[in-house]
Amino acid sequence: MSTHVLKTIIFMSSAKDIQAPWGGPKRLGDGLLNHVKNFLQQRTAELGGEKITHEVTVFDPLEVFGKGGALEESGAELKHPHHFFAPGKAPAGMDAMAKKIKEADCYVVVCAEYNHSIPPALASMMGHFGGSNYACKPSAIIAYSAGPFAGARAAVALRPFLSELGCLPVSKMALFPSPNEYLEADGTVKDPDNRMLKQIPGVVTQLEWMAIAMKNQLAKYGPMSA
Repeated sequence: MSTHVLKTIIFMSSAKDIQAPWGGPKRLGDGLLNHVKNFLQQRTAELGGEKITHEVTVFDPLEVFGKGGALEESGAELKHPHHFFAPGKAPAGMDAMAKKIKEADCYVVVCAEYNHSIPPALASMMGHFGGSNYACKPSAIIAYSAGPFAGARAAVALRPFLSELGCLPVSKMALFPSPNEYLEADGTVKDPDNRMLKQIPGVVTQLEWMAIAMKNQLAKYGPMSA
């Protein structure tokens, strides 16, 4: 059986680094981010007689916009979009990030809910790069929040954002209320039987199916014309 390695990028959405007055971790989604990363790195699936695995890259706004980060010079204000630079004139780190995004087969967005919508750090980080880098590839939405709605409003707001970038979200989503209650910060599961965690395999299965199908179409026909 041959192995098909999907180049999978995880975009973390939140840049929060301050604890809320009511307590809890500084960034609620750290455990979920690490759990998703661990799940993908350890996953082996089968599709059409091929073994499917993932080569995972994480883009975290705390790192990307931080000191030495790929988008440090532009900042989260999106002062210098990559596609505004003449070829070869963008900062090296930004060029490297653009290359990773363009070479990816699929994307997973771990999305917090800020003010009932998507975090500005995510919109800026992904928006630094033109839609041609994302086009004709699928994405998956994994959302979370401290409240019982589990980031559902952010997930709904994220769908048109991803669609307009060209990385169409698969139909399944995974939504997590208070993920720190069942995940450690390093992604370790506190309760393996927690029903919330059973959402992820279905989302990833859809993502893999679409990634393979769209990759095959790109190889055969190239990107869609406008």
